[in-house]
Amino acid sequence: MKIIFTIGIFIALFQFVLLLNKKSKSLPDTILAVWMLVIGIHLTSSYINSEGFWEIYPHLIGVTVPFPFFYGPLLYLYIFYSFNNNHQLRKQDYLHFLPVVSTYLYMFRFYFFFSAEEKRLVDRGVIDDFEVFSNVLLVAIIVSGVAYSIYANRLLSRYKLLVESNFSNTELINLNWLRSFIWGVGLIFLTVIIVLITRDLMGLTYPFNPDFIFYSMLVGAILSLGYFGIRHQNIFTDNLVVEIAEKTKSTYQKSSLKDDLAREKHNLLTDLMVSQKPYLDPNLTLNSLAQYLEIPPHHLSQIINQFEEQNFNDFVNKYRVEEFIDRASQVTHLSFLGIALDSGFNSKSTFNTVFKKHKGTTPSQYMSSPLRKAS
Repeated sequence: MKIIFTIGIFIALFQFVLLLNKKSKSLPDTILAVWMLVIGIHLTSSYINSEGFWEIYPHLIGVTVPFPFFYGPLLYLYIFYSFNNNHQLRKQDYLHFLPVVSTYLYMFRFYFFFSAEEKRLVDRGVIDDFEVFSNVLLVAIIVSGVAYSIYANRLLSRYKLLVESNFSNTELINLNWLRSFIWGVGLIFLTVIIVLITRDLMGLTYPFNPDFIFYSMLVGAILSLGYFGIRHQNIFTDNLVVEIAEKTKSTYQKSSLKDDLAREKHNLLTDLMVSQKPYLDPNLTLNSLAQYLEIPPHHLSQIINQFEEQNFNDFVNKYRVEEFIDRASQVTHLSFLGIALDSGFNSKSTFNTVFKKHKGTTPSQYMSSPLRKAS
């Protein structure tokens, strides 16, 4: 157990310092740094407790009891501000931390009016002044963790559409890692629920300390969150990002883009994609393509959705796939990856994923298909 705590504390605090000194920090970076600091302090407190230091220094007892209430709100705020071009928290965001404040206020008399011996007795369960409160607090923490995980997952699904509607290559802003992390957080709280039910309600005795499971999972979450969070690219760094409304006829009827102009610009768009091949630029965005046509990005998005029935990402990658097929049919001295990179893709994994999505098979299977050769 000691090594788990040591690794977790070191990684959390190291990543806190790393994020704090990151050049051009965004608000999500700051939120992530605060989260790393919270986890580092929480793990340190748990480690001190496991080593028996609360008996020696009883005034440390309960100092980090409300800390689990930080996890859900920080997860939500990190995702929310990764896809919103804000530089500071809104006033209403602080309401997410009311459970933390409320817990500290309720425990005020414990912190400042209980003697050292009374605190030891409370920690041992001899004094039951906080027994009901502890049970309510535990349930509230679990509900908070599960509820925020579910809400964060829904929020991420909405922003996934935003990314696909603005970027042709999404590798640096890929959200799969974040979704996995959300499920990981939810799994930690779910594990806590299972252990509590089996141990406290069903009377099951574990041959080991189940806390080992929780903290091992938390350390794993720290590793993934720190690595991918630092690597994660803020989508607002260099690009104008357009919020995409739900595609309905009524939405387009309210648009300032008239039908005649929309058709004209769509024709120009298809001509542009064939003649100038802007999709060969792996960093092509909705904003940069709109500049070619001299129209606002949200109008271009409407045109692609309305006439192509695709989002921006699928629309551009469709041309890249066809470009690859055309080049691969003529060039023999380059590898598929080399041809893919020349066709506008920025990595092998992205190319394979996109190709299979559009053609239903792998590039090698498609290029060697007798039916394709015959056509």
